[in-house]
Amino acid sequence: MSSYQTSRIFVVGGTGAQGIPVVRGLVKDKKYFCRILTRDGKSARAQQLLALGNVELVEGTFASEQDLRNGFRGCDGAFVNIDGFNCGEKTEIYWTIRAYELAIEEGIKFYVHGNLDYVYKKSGFDPKFRTGHYDAKGRMSEWLLEQNKQNGNRMGAASFTTGPYIEMSISSNTMFTPSIENGTATWRVPLGEHGGGVVHVALDDCEYYVRWMFDNPDRIAGQDLEVAIDHISYHDLAKAFTKVTGHPAQYIDTTLEDFWATGPMAPIADQPCGYNNDKNDPATFTNRLNFTGFLNMWKYSHGNDEKAIIKRDYKLLDEIFPSRIKTAEEWFRREDAKGREQGKGDLWQRVQRENLKPILKIAEDKRRGRL
Repeated sequence: MSSYQTSRIFVVGGTGAQGIPVVRGLVKDKKYFCRILTRDGKSARAQQLLALGNVELVEGTFASEQDLRNGFRGCDGAFVNIDGFNCGEKTEIYWTIRAYELAIEEGIKFYVHGNLDYVYKKSGFDPKFRTGHYDAKGRMSEWLLEQNKQNGNRMGAASFTTGPYIEMSISSNTMFTPSIENGTATWRVPLGEHGGGVVHVALDDCEYYVRWMFDNPDRIAGQDLEVAIDHISYHDLAKAFTKVTGHPAQYIDTTLEDFWATGPMAPIADQPCGYNNDKNDPATFTNRLNFTGFLNMWKYSHGNDEKAIIKRDYKLLDEIFPSRIKTAEEWFRREDAKGREQGKGDLWQRVQRENLKPILKIAEDKRRGRL
């Protein structure tokens, strides 16, 4: 039996968009028990997790050593996905370090770090790609995997790298929120004439991938599992939407200036990226600076070739998860059917302005402005 095998998993970020399917995948057959850290155990998302069964809620914050100790204690596994939009880049780095250290201290056997691409480094440290909420996680992934070389005999560690959820393309208050213009579903995003190459991730697939990691800790310990549906061009996304719904759709490239003047995040462009950040701290990024790097990342990742800033190994993902979602069209078809079954309406109905719903927890909580 693997020395990394776990049964009780402490989850930080369980009530987030990614956390819910991750927990669902872990507890669905009762192989794993999950202890979920939440600021509010009575929230709708926390109660949704509790209803899954084999779940325990503990109130607290990742920004407390005692709350982290209490969460890790008595567990043998951990999935830690710190909310960078809560604390900001600088603070996330500190608490990622402490969470890892406390996990070892409390006897965790296998630790998964919720990660994003270290785009600043992957771009050759080109400042136009600097993205604080990505770089914080990416830096710490490298640090954590390096620690695994020395501490792997006590605790195996791995990273789970995602990207923008494809659900953001049909949700309110995201970088990819659509609008209806003259009867046409429209995505106005500065991704370039090719429509970029966004490594969109399907949240339902996260359920499988993280479960696979905990089921196969010896194979993945010390490694970074980078997942995605595909490098999706927004021209192709619009075509897929039309094919599935029968309604017209289009991608319109726009300038960064126009996006920040009229786009969905315009009202909070110059607010701190991290709602608990001090706007006067020199380390604080504004949303404008942070998400300009984010948009450039996808503009310059078209094609998943040697020139792409962000790359994925789709052959490996096919091996790990043969039935994974592989195209925007496939995801739209599944989401259309799911929406009808759940009484949400079809996709065309759901992208009407009055029907758009948030997918990100920060938008649902209405922490700042329109987010």
